[in-house]
Amino acid sequence: MVDRIREKEEIFFVEGKVAIPYNYAVGKAGSKFLIQLRDNKKIMGLRCPTCNKVYVPPKSTCKDCFNLLDEWVEVSDKGTLQTYAIVRQQNDAAQPMKAPFAYGIVQLDGADTGFIHLLGEVDFKQLEIGMRVQAVFNDERVASVLDIKYFKPLA
Repeated sequence: MVDRIREKEEIFFVEGKVAIPYNYAVGKAGSKFLIQLRDNKKIMGLRCPTCNKVYVPPKSTCKDCFNLLDEWVEVSDKGTLQTYAIVRQQNDAAQPMKAPFAYGIVQLDGADTGFIHLLGEVDFKQLEIGMRVQAVFNDERVASVLDIKYFKPLA
């Protein structure tokens, strides 16, 4: 009987968009990281006292040793592209750039972790894992990870 009812039903799908504004407390480590980006164009990380790993963006606890991290270190604004993705679908509510654009994971010199960010000033055909990139900062910074406009290839 259930099968006969299902055969007679029409199911409609309605496309919808939901933009949900929110505030997120970035904590002590995240606050110092963002303030240094905004005020000094410095990229800071936290070093683990036991395993010596440097986390960028900073975390308050080492993921391997579970030690509390409190040693701040400045890392370079240059790094190596570990991987990337090209975004071709536009989503105005969630994307900081117009499609097409690229994201990448950059391991900054002096850091042991990857930093996910936008890639700019690049021909998509020339993107390759292992390429060297450098941060480009926005002129006006507001204590956001987007104070780094994007990472561009080093010449």
